[in-house]
Amino acid sequence: MRILLAEDEEQLSRAVAAVLSHGGYQVDIASNGEIAVDYASRNAYDCMVFDIMMPVMDGIEAMEKIRESGDSTPVILLTAKAEVEDRIAGLDAGADDYLTKPFSMGELSARIRSVIRRRDGLSPKHLTMGNISLNTELQELKAVNSIRLGKKESELMEYFLLNREKDLVPEEIFRHIWADDSSIDHDVVWVYVSYLRNKLVAVSADVVIDGKKEGPFRLSKR
Repeated sequence: MRILLAEDEEQLSRAVAAVLSHGGYQVDIASNGEIAVDYASRNAYDCMVFDIMMPVMDGIEAMEKIRESGDSTPVILLTAKAEVEDRIAGLDAGADDYLTKPFSMGELSARIRSVIRRRDGLSPKHLTMGNISLNTELQELKAVNSIRLGKKESELMEYFLLNREKDLVPEEIFRHIWADDSSIDHDVVWVYVSYLRNKLVAVSADVVIDGKKEGPFRLSKR
């Protein structure tokens, strides 16, 4: 899984990244909120961990800009302040959790696992982009026309919609959609991307999935 860590204290940033990497996460590091917003606009993450007090752009402002783009990736805020007002401000701005410094690495890892589990269990019922909408419960894709999708097609379409305009490599997609099935290989991603492309044409969608077989793939407006 991929984590975005935004922390301006270099020593702490390196220590947290080392622990998370040892736990199996891929970690991208940003030294301020502006860089974090740029990373989030280009990459798909499972969780973001932002320090509140950062130069150039603070963690709350960065999170608000990311939320404005439609990105619902879980965010954990780190703060050196213990006042209730700071916690409330962060949660009201769209944070999923917060952690007060100093904190244990074990607790941070547990919080990350928790918000990812909650996000996976609370899939949006309706997702839209351009003229298309996806009903994740009915597995129905609509634009000018409508069509029913298979379970994996619907999950893949949902993943693209949650990460619109971002480059997604086949390995990332496979891990999110087929990680529980050891009987298939990564070629299944290309097969299902091809299925979805045909379905988007069938409903006269104004969005397309760009990319060749080796990836990356990107869901974009025509």
